[in-house]
Amino acid sequence: MFGSFSKLSYILGERKKRLFSILFLFFVISLIDAFGIGLLSPFVSLATNPSSVQKAPFLADVLSRLDLANNPRLIAMIGLGIILIFIIQFFAYIYSQKKILDFVFDEKEIVIHRLMESYLYAPYLFHLKKNTASIVNHIISETRQYTQFMVGLMRGITNGIILIILLLLLAATDYRFLFLITATILPTVIFYVGFLGQRLKFWGKQATLTNARIIREVNHALGGLKDTKITGSEKHFLEKIDKESRKNSYYMSLAQVTQVIPTVTIRTSLIILIIGLISLASFNQEGQITDFSGTLTVFAVASLRLIPAANLLIQSYSQIKNCSFSVDVIHHDLNEIEQSHRRLELEQGIAPNRGTVGQPCPFEKTLELKDIVFRYPGSDQSAIDNLSLTLRRGEAIAFIGKSGSGKTTLVDIILGLLLIDRGDILADGQSIYSNLRGWQNRLGYIPQSIFLTDETLEQNIAFGVKPENIDPQRIQQVIRQAQLEELVENLPQGLKTEVGERGVRLSGGQRQRVGIARALYHERDILVLDEATSALDNETEKLVNEAIKSLSGNKTLIIIAHRLSTVEHCDRLYLLHQGKLVTSGAFKEVLAHYEALAQTPETV
Repeated sequence: MFGSFSKLSYILGERKKRLFSILFLFFVISLIDAFGIGLLSPFVSLATNPSSVQKAPFLADVLSRLDLANNPRLIAMIGLGIILIFIIQFFAYIYSQKKILDFVFDEKEIVIHRLMESYLYAPYLFHLKKNTASIVNHIISETRQYTQFMVGLMRGITNGIILIILLLLLAATDYRFLFLITATILPTVIFYVGFLGQRLKFWGKQATLTNARIIREVNHALGGLKDTKITGSEKHFLEKIDKESRKNSYYMSLAQVTQVIPTVTIRTSLIILIIGLISLASFNQEGQITDFSGTLTVFAVASLRLIPAANLLIQSYSQIKNCSFSVDVIHHDLNEIEQSHRRLELEQGIAPNRGTVGQPCPFEKTLELKDIVFRYPGSDQSAIDNLSLTLRRGEAIAFIGKSGSGKTTLVDIILGLLLIDRGDILADGQSIYSNLRGWQNRLGYIPQSIFLTDETLEQNIAFGVKPENIDPQRIQQVIRQAQLEELVENLPQGLKTEVGERGVRLSGGQRQRVGIARALYHERDILVLDEATSALDNETEKLVNEAIKSLSGNKTLIIIAHRLSTVEHCDRLYLLHQGKLVTSGAFKEVLAHYEALAQTPETV
């Protein structure tokens, strides 16, 4: 558990100060509560036996100085004073609980933002080894569990404070009560902590893992809905989801039912204890109960506080253990991404890319790749091996080669997603890594499958721009450039038509042209097309290629080609094989080398 607290300290950072101030406030409120309960014993004794004030010289002296010793309304005045203390404590307690919950849910909001920010700005390699379903699970489910951990922690600490103060009060009133209360609560705590502690953490971990697997299977089933329906795989996915749901329910049920045990145990034990004390007192001689009544009142009222405090303390422990895995998960991802940024900064001098625009990276003449080398982590072979080339502004070039030749890796390097191990990339003689964000602001990326949000066509073209900030004139301009006029005219609400999830209301060619329009809207100088037409039929591919060709000369084009017919118009082709540049030149010059290489069997 101490490991979870150290990780929590890392997650909280400077916000620990606010946490400690809230806990100090609660400590003061608990002292007020204990003071009010402590006054009950002399008050009851005074009410049942007014002469008992003489047994307390200090109290008798105070009453005498205030001229209240013989006041017939003395008991009522003291009672009103005690009532006032409890009313103040009541409102103060509600206020402190509000402050605690404000802190907890503010913390949830901060952690969601911090996680999302970390994932968005994480190095691209982080996402290559991370399952999207697990990231979604961490942002949604793990932050919810983290909130429960914080609620449990805050309740545990606050109820621990109440418990300690009340036990000290009972010890000051009559040490026998402290012994009896401790004998009642301690065995339950020992059993809970010793026997169930590790089991609770294990159950919480399993609940988290099964929940992540449920999200993953839902993504698989709905992400490829066409394939799911055509292949008749609905039952397959339902069975997998049902299996994980049963496991999740089993572990959640174990964790929840375990929390009931201490509540029932402590409540029953204390009730038996109170009744037993009253019964024992009744066997004494007449008048003995009256003398004992003040102390018994303190014990009874304190017990009313002790029972829920002890219950909540143990339940909080259960909640903390059950949800502690979420702290491990959040700490792991935040720390891993932070360490990745730190390594990049120390080893390559590349500061974390936080999306700030800053000064644009220059690109008026050439982009030069100088002896670049890149190797994926854990791989023995370089994916890009000592590759050099020069691209002039306004050119259209294409990377061709068999699958696995390194085309996509090279494009990801140019996009600044993958950071090279050796060499450099220079734009007009300046390293792009000195201003990576400024370089990426010059790039437009058009993949094979365009990602479209479930929003309007206009919002998808101006991706990442608030609706109120969209420039309508620029929208009209890029629609003409991407040859989308006919689509806009045929849509029921024109640009305001919602395209559906992943753009299901648009054809493949229309989605690709929306991708081109998006890159043009953001006024990117260099357009990178990653097999942008390979999934289209011949007629649709022709339309998209016409839109692409119309940009030649105005924009610098970098194309990954699947079909060579799509890159005949390019100024230069680069043939790659196993991460190396084989040859480059005009289409006809490179075609013979490509055909010869296509006949070469793969080497292992």
